[in-house]
Amino acid sequence: MQHFLTRADFPHLLTSLQAEGHHCIAPQVRHGAIVFDTLEQVSQLPTGWQDTQQPGHYRLHQTGSPYWFDWANGAAAIKPHTFAPQENLWKVVRDESGRLHFKTILPKPQKIAILGVRACDLAALALQDQHFLHGEYPDPYYQQRRDNLLLIGVNCTHAAATCFCVSTGDGPVIRSGYDLLLSEIDDGFVLEIGSERGEHLAKQLPLHAASPTQQATAQQRMQAATQQSRTLPEKPPLYDLLQHPHWEDVGARCIACGNCTSVCPTCFCHQEVERPALDGNSSTHERLWNSCFDPSHSHIHGGAVRRTPKDYYRQWLTHKLAGWHEQFGRSGCTGCGRCISWCPVGIDLTAEVGSLTA
Repeated sequence: MQHFLTRADFPHLLTSLQAEGHHCIAPQVRHGAIVFDTLEQVSQLPTGWQDTQQPGHYRLHQTGSPYWFDWANGAAAIKPHTFAPQENLWKVVRDESGRLHFKTILPKPQKIAILGVRACDLAALALQDQHFLHGEYPDPYYQQRRDNLLLIGVNCTHAAATCFCVSTGDGPVIRSGYDLLLSEIDDGFVLEIGSERGEHLAKQLPLHAASPTQQATAQQRMQAATQQSRTLPEKPPLYDLLQHPHWEDVGARCIACGNCTSVCPTCFCHQEVERPALDGNSSTHERLWNSCFDPSHSHIHGGAVRRTPKDYYRQWLTHKLAGWHEQFGRSGCTGCGRCISWCPVGIDLTAEVGSLTA
């Protein structure tokens, strides 16, 4: 059943989340970009803002519309709220007799509600869940945060020129993975319930049955997001093309900054480091985000296996689009296009795959 929440009644959603003890995260305009940050009142939402994206280009412009979610995506996704950029895993302490004692440091996350999650990011979260939770050794640090996450999805009504989620099968319409789902129209939101937690929350809201006109309008607005020009093959044969001369071309343009892996909602590479205390009696073991564009990523005895931007980019693309099929049964790309927009030199992975497979 589809419900309707008027725009005037929307603050009830925020009040209910806060009353349930959730720290609310939602999109806001910061320094010329849409970012997810703490939401304390509805007026902080990006009213009337829309984005223009191209390779190496991201700009916001004001449309004057009443819409809060009429944009494609910003640089941030859900990932930082589950796979923390930096966290302590365990600590070792030396007692007076010289014996070492190890203690796991599990996070104690507060409940977080993220408002404005898109289809590509929910698909990416499902891949992160598969990596961190569904293997032989589930990650308890990720699990603690994931269990405390409530997700309110919003269907896309606008596609950036860099979006290609239709070709990966991950959007723009949200089909699963949400607690509540919103589709924005002029005077409010068509609302759908996706979980028991979502149902509990919906009972606290002044909802009405969505009329056929409201449902049709929401459906019509979602069609605008399907106009995407970029595509990606389901499984490009990149392992058969490791010596293709085009790798040299893209390597000459790549500056190995790692932006593509930082904004990617599915990348999970990390490093683990020791932080010893100056007195030598304790040390903390940390996990930090890392990137296959970091020379240390492939370092073994004798040096690094991958040493040039060509090597880094080839590793990233072949793993993301080919190796993930062996690991997870699908591509590691959900078509969000962030790596295209936020690449300083405008490298477009869909164009690179096209050149490699032509």
